[in-house]
Amino acid sequence: MRYYKAVLFGSIGTIVETSEIQRRSFNKAFKLCGLNWIWTKNIYKKLLSKSGGKNRVLRYAKKENFKVDSTKISNLKTRIFNNYLKKKQLKLRPGIKNLIKKCKKEKIKLAFVTSTSTSNINSIFFSLKKSISKKDFQFIGNKNLVKKLKPNPDIYLLALKKLNLDAKDCIAIEDTQESLNSALKAQLKCIIFPGKFHTSKKFFGSFKKLNKIKIDIINK
Repeated sequence: MRYYKAVLFGSIGTIVETSEIQRRSFNKAFKLCGLNWIWTKNIYKKLLSKSGGKNRVLRYAKKENFKVDSTKISNLKTRIFNNYLKKKQLKLRPGIKNLIKKCKKEKIKLAFVTSTSTSNINSIFFSLKKSISKKDFQFIGNKNLVKKLKPNPDIYLLALKKLNLDAKDCIAIEDTQESLNSALKAQLKCIIFPGKFHTSKKFFGSFKKLNKIKIDIINK
């Protein structure tokens, strides 16, 4: 059996479902900042078309013709989100635990090709400490490692360089169109594994779309 040499998890959402937690964290941040904003599920789904919490706040403020300190709001939201994760034990998304176990058994490299903050990454691993560890991954990205974030391919290109692998020998997993575009620009074959806030969307360019990850995705 021929396997890919690495599996590249592209976003937090490919490993654990956090969209609803993040939406609530934003709403709490708005309230603490004195803003009468409430992001409903429908509003948040639309905002998720672009990555980056700070950018979402800016776009929404522009639409509402409102000036805000997007950095302050985004940082506050991150603290609220991370504090929640430190108190709660989240579960891996369907199939992820078995896939990671299989990859480790077959000596297939694992990478977490995210461009989120290190604080978010640390909180995710803390919340999932009974399921996975940073030691399971040969590469873990963050937003400080590259100048251009997704949908630019920079974080993927860096991961390939650090893993010392060609794109043709890797399979990526993403959960949004924008992040999928990042993988495609890096010449990677990419599986879409949409979260609850993305299931109804169409995805262009993906290798396949799955609701549950199966270990046979590593078969080349």
